[in-house]
Amino acid sequence: MTKAQEIAADLRERIESGSLTPGDPLPSESQMMKEYGYSRETVRAGVRALVDEGLVVTGQGQGKYVREDYPPVVWNWSTLESRSRHANAVEGKTAGDQWASVVTAEGKTPRQEISVSIVQPPAHVGEALNIAEGGLVVLRQRVRFIDNRPYALADSYFPQELVAGTLLMDPRDVAAPGGVLASVGLVQVKYRDEIAVRMPTRKEAERLALPAATPVAEHTRTGYDSDGKPLRCMVTILPGDRHKILYEVDTN
Repeated sequence: MTKAQEIAADLRERIESGSLTPGDPLPSESQMMKEYGYSRETVRAGVRALVDEGLVVTGQGQGKYVREDYPPVVWNWSTLESRSRHANAVEGKTAGDQWASVVTAEGKTPRQEISVSIVQPPAHVGEALNIAEGGLVVLRQRVRFIDNRPYALADSYFPQELVAGTLLMDPRDVAAPGGVLASVGLVQVKYRDEIAVRMPTRKEAERLALPAATPVAEHTRTGYDSDGKPLRCMVTILPGDRHKILYEVDTN
């Protein structure tokens, strides 16, 4: 074991035993140099190993802190966005917005930063929506916050001809009983989900304030009408340290 590994192992044991708790600052470099009897560069190498593992983060002023846990939100994807849930979400500020309704039901405060633009979709989204090469879609981008902490990115893509002039072009946080799509006559009756787990891009990590070594789940949900026509493709980026996903499967 190298000297840097020795420092990392000792600090890791303190974190795992609870001697250092989430949010606690690590001892200063000078303190650790005195405690371990090693050089500043060796101390930095030991701490850097814990940053790379995601156990330690850099705070304001470049101090090092034990990573704080985010309270996880539980999502039941078997029922989320179901028509029965939409029908029941008819009261209060979160009416029609199932994401906000779930967050509020857990005693937390939801908030979204929203932008709307017309873009060429990524290849997999264009394929899901049957968009011709070079065709355009409406993109509704959201950064989703819970108790003012970033929890997810949600990008919804719509065929331009379906949503032009509707509420979905409004960059405000809009909702409607039964869902905004249904309120403009576009009723989704079936979903197709794809889930991939990967490391985040640099931009995703910055927007979500992700510590190092935090994987994300990329959830792509395409919604179809009763004729099988795709109405929406939503790509959601979910940090692995902030979400629990629940499925209930009927075996009949």
